[in-house]
Amino acid sequence: MIDKLLSFSRHHKMALLMLMDALLLPLALYSAVVLRLGGVWDPKLTPYLWIFVVPPLWVLPIFIKLGLYRAVLKYLDDKIVYTVCYGVSLAVLVLAAVIVMARIGPFPRSSIVIFWVFAMAYIGGSRFLLRGLVRRIDAVDSPREHVIIYGAGRAGIQLMLALQAGREYRPMAFVDDNPALWRHTFRGLAVHAPAELPALLTDTEAKAILLALPSVSRARQREILEKLESLHVPIKRLPGMAELVSGEVRVEELKRVDIEDLLGRDPVPPRPELLARNIEGRVVMVTGAGGSIGSELCRQIVRQRPARLILFELSEFALYAIDQELKALAPQLECLPLLGSVTDYERLFRVIDGFGVQTVFHAAAYKHVPLVEHNPLAGIRNNAFGTDVCAQAAEDGGVDTFVLISTDKAVRPTNVMGATKRLAELCLQTRHARGSRTRFVMVRFGNVLGSSGSVVPLFKKQIAAGGPVTVTHPEITRYFMTIPEAAQLVIQAGAMGEGGDVFVLDMGEPVKIAELARRMVHLSGLTVKDESRPDGDIEIRFSGLRPGEKLYEELLIGDNVLPTDHPRILRAQEYHLDEDVLTGLLQRLRDACLRHDADAAFLLLQQAVHEFQAAERTRDWLAEQAASGVGPAR
Repeated sequence: MIDKLLSFSRHHKMALLMLMDALLLPLALYSAVVLRLGGVWDPKLTPYLWIFVVPPLWVLPIFIKLGLYRAVLKYLDDKIVYTVCYGVSLAVLVLAAVIVMARIGPFPRSSIVIFWVFAMAYIGGSRFLLRGLVRRIDAVDSPREHVIIYGAGRAGIQLMLALQAGREYRPMAFVDDNPALWRHTFRGLAVHAPAELPALLTDTEAKAILLALPSVSRARQREILEKLESLHVPIKRLPGMAELVSGEVRVEELKRVDIEDLLGRDPVPPRPELLARNIEGRVVMVTGAGGSIGSELCRQIVRQRPARLILFELSEFALYAIDQELKALAPQLECLPLLGSVTDYERLFRVIDGFGVQTVFHAAAYKHVPLVEHNPLAGIRNNAFGTDVCAQAAEDGGVDTFVLISTDKAVRPTNVMGATKRLAELCLQTRHARGSRTRFVMVRFGNVLGSSGSVVPLFKKQIAAGGPVTVTHPEITRYFMTIPEAAQLVIQAGAMGEGGDVFVLDMGEPVKIAELARRMVHLSGLTVKDESRPDGDIEIRFSGLRPGEKLYEELLIGDNVLPTDHPRILRAQEYHLDEDVLTGLLQRLRDACLRHDADAAFLLLQQAVHEFQAAERTRDWLAEQAASGVGPAR
């Protein structure tokens, strides 16, 4: 019977509710009169039975006007009481006026006040009774996951209300750090201390913890997450307060807590004048515009209102993707997607000169250490010669500022990729030393979370596949930074200095990759399989350092570092090569690449970058194939 009623159309349900109210209002008035008369009906009132029709005639139109019948029963909140109170109070006033004007002498005047109480109880109570019934039926039809809400503030209560009205989660309890809230209840849910969480998870059979702390600092969130890791349940969080206030997301749109939430840090407010200096009203070009860093640079650049943005990219797919994204992000801005290689001087010069480029952000590079290690000639051509060719085109085309995106692997490199990036820095430093009109700036930083070469997406895939998670060495450490923070700091650093400067970004504290893997397993609600827990879910397996891989990365070659106006940007004072020496080395390196002589190129790279200390000689796969004397498999 109830299922049949619930299957009615919306209009039929509204009609049934109106019919119910039309019966409950006269019943409320009758109950009030009989109660006032001591439980006995007075026959003198029989001629005035028409008075019982007055409340529905007045109240139903008021309820319709106030939208009471448009509300969905399952999603009713406590504010419905105000609507009912308003309608019933007006009915009481009208009823009193009718009784006085009709001079109904036998009608007890005090019963009007009693009628207000009964009407509120009947109309309001019926709504809450129906809401509870519908929710109970809905809960039986669709079992919901039990969850605990961490945070009993305003956001936590809003989340609870939203989840109670939904079909996916059933909140079972609150947890909060504030002792003043412990043992309080909100809508039947008690607030507990964080220390009670392990027992709560068992007692309530909760399968997840939902963080309702949108305004808490990143550092405080990190402390809480570190405590929750050992519980081995999935952790989800509310979006940020800015997203909630702007209306971009709703309170029930939960996001899975990710490793970025643990490694990220509270951002330093950017300096608007630094962000705008090289961009606002200028023609800007980004090489490698479709890559992880290049694409984020483009997103940040469009917010600074450039006159035009040139997207220069070798990959057709990557170029198409970022072009489509920027068109949606800034439809009024002229973005020009151009295919090309940074080793093609003619193409670069025609683009820079033809469009009057004033600022270049050079993000194009091969960044994967193992790949470049086995393809050294391609890495030298793209990273070193590509930067030099791009810088030459920028000088010839009259570019004002050229910003190279460098890497911490350029510091005392142990691999070809790092050495080629350091050689790229030396090329720009030498150009500045000879008095170039283009201001060359280099910005050096470590790993960025979520980039194509980051371990984070790799670990996510391995965990999703059931493991094992592969780490090269138990002691290997890396610096991490979010892509948006890195791009924002690069733009600001590019606006500093007079030229030839190497800026280093403050990457925070280094992170052990093995610990990173463990935390990612825990955040997935799983356990690590090891000697202490042989029945764990995910094994962490150590595979050994890859060719050219360091245990520890550095950001400075020497100890000479100067502060800047920005707390997270430092200026490094480092050596550069004499122009004649560098020119000779570059020419011999080009000749070696043309001869496909990987061994000679490797030795010349070591001469150019004095601190390049490879753990072992690079293995060029193509050179090995040619030297083996084995023909191609056909």
